[in-house]
Amino acid sequence: MSDENGGSKFVYFLAGLGVGAIVALLFAPKSGEETRDLIAQKALEGKDYVTAKGKDLRRQAEEVVEKGKDLVAQQKEQLSAALEAGKQAYQEEKSKART
Repeated sequence: MSDENGGSKFVYFLAGLGVGAIVALLFAPKSGEETRDLIAQKALEGKDYVTAKGKDLRRQAEEVVEKGKDLVAQQKEQLSAALEAGKQAYQEEKSKART
């Protein structure tokens, strides 16, 4: 519950930061057209940044998934080898017991 509360506070902080930045731009000593152009430019920069970060996070997630798949395959091979060794040892003991 405390994690959700902290995350919620952080989201409110970011929202307030964004609103404050927009208000500061609107009250800046520039013409309306210049301010609108600046807002549009910053919005595009923000969009590009979010897109780039999204692609980077996706690439990192794909790498983690691949590493996980490799680890699972390796563990599966080790388990299979151990199972085969156990079966072989059982068969050897079983044939020793018969003789």
